[in-house]
Amino acid sequence: MEAGAVAAGKKNAARRRQTLIFIDESGLSERPCRCRTWAPRGQTPVLQYHFRWNTLSAAAGITWRRFYFRLYRGTIRSPQVIDFLRRLLLQIPGRLLVIWDGLPQHRSRRVRDFVAAQRGRLTLEHLPAYAPELNPVEYLWGHWKTHEIPNLCPADLWELGWHARRALRRMQRRPRLVAAFWKQAGLL
Repeated sequence: MEAGAVAAGKKNAARRRQTLIFIDESGLSERPCRCRTWAPRGQTPVLQYHFRWNTLSAAAGITWRRFYFRLYRGTIRSPQVIDFLRRLLLQIPGRLLVIWDGLPQHRSRRVRDFVAAQRGRLTLEHLPAYAPELNPVEYLWGHWKTHEIPNLCPADLWELGWHARRALRRMQRRPRLVAAFWKQAGLL
């Protein structure tokens, strides 16, 4: 699916009365996402953090007007993908056209069986390989990590989750920001 195919997918989704939703996953660790920061003149900024490898994963789906997210401890696997899809089906009425990348968890037998059990309520489309610029959720992750939680040095995984969830909720209340992600992907 290229940029032109995305436009055709939008038309087909409108004709079929489906809600178009792009989905992607990202991860955070207790180590900070380092970004440019400030310090008093002549002093080098120092970030003090623990060298732990605990991770928090996030799944997000973005529609024209808003985005939905869910945080998971550890890596996202097929059960977490199914859980996220199930929650989307509860929150968004009607039929969904899900567009996502070719992650192996997206193509697993468990996910295919779950989609088949939805009796046409879920339709799946895959983005072409190596084309993250077509997915507006990628821009959401970029904004989240560089503007909402940069240089965050949490004491533990719970604190990381608290700040991450708070930042995503703050972003949800900004519809113009969501529209900017669509525009950056060239879909508006």
